[in-house]
Amino acid sequence: MKQKYQILRLILGDQLNLKHSWFLNADPAILYVMMEVKTETDYVWHHIQKACAFFAAMENFTETISNKGFETLYLHLDHPDNRQNFSDNLNDLIKKYQIEEFQYQLPDEYRLDQELKGFCSGLNISSCSFDSEHFYTTRTALADFFADRKEIIMESFYRAMRIKHHVLIHHDHDPEAGKWNFDAENRKKLPKNHKPNPPLLFDNDVRQPYERLLKAGVKTIGKIEPEYLQWPVNRKQSLKLLHYFCENCLPLFGTFQDAMQTNEWALYHSRLSFSMNTKLISPVEVVNAALATWEKDKKSITLNQIEGFIRQILGWREYMRGIYWMKMPEFESLNYFNHQTKLPAWYWTGKTHMNCLKQAISQSFHHAYAHHIQRLMITGNFALLAGINPDEVDFWYLGIYIDAIQWVEITNTRGMSQYADGGITGSKPYTASANYIHKMSNYCEGCKYDRNDKVGDNACPFNSLYWDFHDRHRDKLQHNHRLSMVYRLWDKMNPELKSAVLKRANYCLTNLDKL
Repeated sequence: MKQKYQILRLILGDQLNLKHSWFLNADPAILYVMMEVKTETDYVWHHIQKACAFFAAMENFTETISNKGFETLYLHLDHPDNRQNFSDNLNDLIKKYQIEEFQYQLPDEYRLDQELKGFCSGLNISSCSFDSEHFYTTRTALADFFADRKEIIMESFYRAMRIKHHVLIHHDHDPEAGKWNFDAENRKKLPKNHKPNPPLLFDNDVRQPYERLLKAGVKTIGKIEPEYLQWPVNRKQSLKLLHYFCENCLPLFGTFQDAMQTNEWALYHSRLSFSMNTKLISPVEVVNAALATWEKDKKSITLNQIEGFIRQILGWREYMRGIYWMKMPEFESLNYFNHQTKLPAWYWTGKTHMNCLKQAISQSFHHAYAHHIQRLMITGNFALLAGINPDEVDFWYLGIYIDAIQWVEITNTRGMSQYADGGITGSKPYTASANYIHKMSNYCEGCKYDRNDKVGDNACPFNSLYWDFHDRHRDKLQHNHRLSMVYRLWDKMNPELKSAVLKRANYCLTNLDKL
């Protein structure tokens, strides 16, 4: 490596976009740097698969662009010159290579955005930032869209995105088949004898990053077989997973997207979120691939399948990113219900008598993954009903899932799941009793607790906690029109039964670690 460069370009671990304009042409005057630093490994307890996958994907990306003729430098976690934070490492590199200008892509996390802005403000050389060229929208697009509107509603944004990008649209503004949303058709439980397609898994050898993490004493959670990391760590694998989803899973994705099943952790989900969130593939590529598959075989892939998938990518993902940049940094401290309870210890082990939580948590530790309903209506639902401090919920979610980066995690967790934002991301708290869990899964089968009971030692904790939550927060929720039926049912309940329900809930709340 030569000793002088004109420009230093920093690439973050979630900016692995080979299609970025930075990589159109190699320039020997530009040095591209990636680095593994403890400020990124230590701010939460990351799942070991997540940490290894990031490092493997970063190294693979660096090798790929280097083979294309780009000047690169990769700073490993155990390198003797690694100062373990971006700013100190960058200062050393700027001095060592006599850099004249520093450049970076806009980070997707607020804390890194602030760190790099602060770093640039202290430089005595020029600096500039670039868009990551990944999303459909800019950071401020959502705020601009709702600037003159009283309510922030995802559906109106989603429809506008469909029209703007002409996705499932006829005559410039009409939705395919005259209907915007097929969500009501996408709530089916997996039939008893139905066997989903097996998930496409990879055998990535991540023993080297695994050893670096162990050597550095990085605290991680979860399980891994470092010779066989199942997640894609490069663009080729990510495109292969996208193709597999479109051909094998999309035909039943919508129908069973909310289903949960013991021993079926992948079902018909795409599992593309890690590839997308690290920018190995783009949302445009994913949407276009799904649309092309649907256009090719509309008999096998009904409209509710493709629309449900498009809504997650073109609608919800872009919407949540827009909320993040509208509301940070205040968003990460919101606690609408003033919940203060600590996360039960079994969130870190999966050792609970509640089978639904045991299944969802154990799966998360084993695969670094759970799909959106497991996150929202099992682990998230319980945390909300139990009054867990959203800081603790955020910490858990941000660490345990391979796709968890703050911009997408905190809006879904503190916002939609915990309603700690008071209704910014969702129009009501997403709460449910055992009835919903039984409706969408087989988790209640063989559970210690009885899903039909509200009171008594064997009553499912979700049942009493559901009513206790709404009773406890009546002053904040009773005027929400989407909860009017809940409060009517509660008010009609026999007074003795209500008292017994609250007594059972109190026991659960004071004995969370024993449930």
